Amino acid sequence: MIYRKFQDLQLSGLGLGMMRLPVVDGDDSTVDEAAAAEMIDYAWQNGINYFDTAWGYHNGNSELVAGKYLSRYPRESYYLATKFPGYDLSNMDKVEEIFEKQLEKCQTPYFDFYLFHNVYEGNIDAYLNPEYGIFDYLLKQKENGRIRHLGFSAHGSVDVIKRFLAAYGEHMEFGQLQLNYMDWHFQNAQEKAELLTKSGIPVWVMEPLRGGKLAKASEDLSKAMHSMRPEETVPGWAFRFLQSVPGVTMVLSGMSNMEQLKANIATYETDAPLNKEELDTLVTCIDTEVKNAGLPCTACHYCTSHCPKGLPIPELISLYNEHKASGGGFIAPMAVASMPQEKRPANCVGCRSCEQVCPQQIKISEMMSDFTSMIGM
Repeated sequence: MIYRKFQDLQLSGLGLGMMRLPVVDGDDSTVDEAAAAEMIDYAWQNGINYFDTAWGYHNGNSELVAGKYLSRYPRESYYLATKFPGYDLSNMDKVEEIFEKQLEKCQTPYFDFYLFHNVYEGNIDAYLNPEYGIFDYLLKQKENGRIRHLGFSAHGSVDVIKRFLAAYGEHMEFGQLQLNYMDWHFQNAQEKAELLTKSGIPVWVMEPLRGGKLAKASEDLSKAMHSMRPEETVPGWAFRFLQSVPGVTMVLSGMSNMEQLKANIATYETDAPLNKEELDTLVTCIDTEVKNAGLPCTACHYCTSHCPKGLPIPELISLYNEHKASGGGFIAPMAVASMPQEKRPANCVGCRSCEQVCPQQIKISEMMSDFTSMIGM
């Protein structure tokens, strides 16, 4: 296992994300504890010392599993991370209640790493609202030694992250981003990572394989990979990409079976970042595939001036493309839900006025209908 220096700590380059633990009969809320325990044991015994859970993972049961099985090891032998669940606005006035319950569930007197969970458009105002006292409370727990290191995770835009950092940045010791070669340009991951690095904040990575999507590759991309690194696996390329990104300290992978765990640990026995040719080839190939898979909107905004409902059409097309390319997921629904009700795709009246001025001849009304049926908004 390779290790990365973080302040006075040595963290395993690969961390065990506990969002996708093995489950029983496909029920995400019912963790297969025997299989999960075996994975935790294997991870700990093979050099992983960072374990990441959260209040909402596996319907609240991930923290229980983390506490039950990690507590068999000396507390100083591993680092435990969890998060304040601000993705749910109903939790904003419950920071003390939730934090105390998390300590109990995880069977620990302190958390090594604690995060503001999922900073994005829908909760940034609440996170920054001093009336909830979230920041002050968490800072107090750090002063009391019950939080060793304070950070945040974010799925929001660059502007949202800038707002968060403007308020709390001097106290943030690490930032967790959805970072992988598909999202490097597609979700502005490069700009987000560079923002953190310029701010002196180490980068933690989530979704290195984009929920498993990057565990496979198209025929063309597979050929390109094989020609440059014949011995490297397709998932290995995703991790080697991250080993090439400046500022990346921790890569979290939500592994759901022992096979994945063993393969990823084997990858992290070596530090083998991509060279410039490999990086350029990888990113160019995936950018082309993503572009070809989506609607060719150039965000010229001709459409918006002709929409009787004032819908943010280019933004909705971008989210539609994201949802299609991802095969679903929570990013687009989360972003749309943060929009005012009247700006969502369901408000399209199908008048086609926008289509009459679209230089790309996109069938926008059909996209709106399809998007609405997919996300229900």
